[in-house]
Amino acid sequence: MSYRTKKRFGQHFLHDQSVIDQIMHAAALSATDRAVEIGPGLGVITDRLLAVAQQVDVFEIDRDLIARLEQRGDSRLKIHAGDILKADMATLLTEPPYTLVANLPYNISSQVVFQLIENRTLFSRLVLMFQKEVGDRLCADPGCKDYGILSVLCQLWFDIEVVCAVPPESFSPPPKVDSLVLHFIPLAEPRVDPVDPAFFTKVVKASFTQRRKQLRNSLIAGGFSREQVAEGLESAQIDPARRGESLDLEDFSRLTRALRTVFS
Repeated sequence: MSYRTKKRFGQHFLHDQSVIDQIMHAAALSATDRAVEIGPGLGVITDRLLAVAQQVDVFEIDRDLIARLEQRGDSRLKIHAGDILKADMATLLTEPPYTLVANLPYNISSQVVFQLIENRTLFSRLVLMFQKEVGDRLCADPGCKDYGILSVLCQLWFDIEVVCAVPPESFSPPPKVDSLVLHFIPLAEPRVDPVDPAFFTKVVKASFTQRRKQLRNSLIAGGFSREQVAEGLESAQIDPARRGESLDLEDFSRLTRALRTVFS
């Protein structure tokens, strides 16, 4: 059955078997594992998952692609139709842990990552493909221009390794950018104490509100009062003139604790 890609869904279908092999190697599935795939597309990775895993759950928004998946007639394939960003993963994925594999649509990849962080306890490992620019951001160290909100939050909860770089010609149609496959292993405990995960996230997001501004100004722009910021930074012993991108995980943990005390 022929298929014409739909630009609104950001579809670029992977066809490079060497890249698929590396993805599957990183997924390290066994016959007792349950797998999840976001955006299965034409199903080239889906077929490989079904060849190994006990069960495969897929999330797909395109009705035409859903129809193609249904034609497989495999009882081990469970199809969740609809927008992944609106999906309640905790309700739909009822038999964790799962191995997640995804060639993420680049236009929503950051939003999906935030969703996966929230649902991290559902997964034993994740193998995800990103636009290289986003992948570099996830792996970035403090002080780098790529270091940002996703860097901090992902490195708080996961070990992250690069699986492989993927050139545009590995897809049909080829995107205009290079891609990167990353391997995520959820940590048994966060890398530092986030104090209050939701508040930690609030602090991190506020710290990068104005990347080129001093931390003091970013935090104020991010919703904290001048008094809270002044007291919090002093208590955490962090120079107000620093920028958010210079803070490491320990810094964010101290700042969260200090601001949480002031805020409450």
